[in-house]
Amino acid sequence: MQLSLNRAPPLNPPQKGLTLADLPQVLLAQVVEVEGECAICKRLKELGFTPGTEVRFERQAPFGGPLILTLRGYQLALRPKEARLVKITSISSLGDIR
Repeated sequence: MQLSLNRAPPLNPPQKGLTLADLPQVLLAQVVEVEGECAICKRLKELGFTPGTEVRFERQAPFGGPLILTLRGYQLALRPKEARLVKITSISSLGDIR
């Protein structure tokens, strides 16, 4: 007797290599993890970048400057270098709007 389990794929499977630095194309995402154990990584976790947290892209400063993000009811600016430490999964993207 063979049993087969047909599982539906997760609603938002994690995209490999997607980070907060990719948010301008994603718009709304969910934090998967903060990569690393550095002081900045610890501070990002303290600021609320924990698994499951929703993060919304608001805008980016000119010339590749900081990203303005909304999470947990507040806004903050994050340099692209720091944004690359936060792994995300997409919830909605520009493609969903069109």
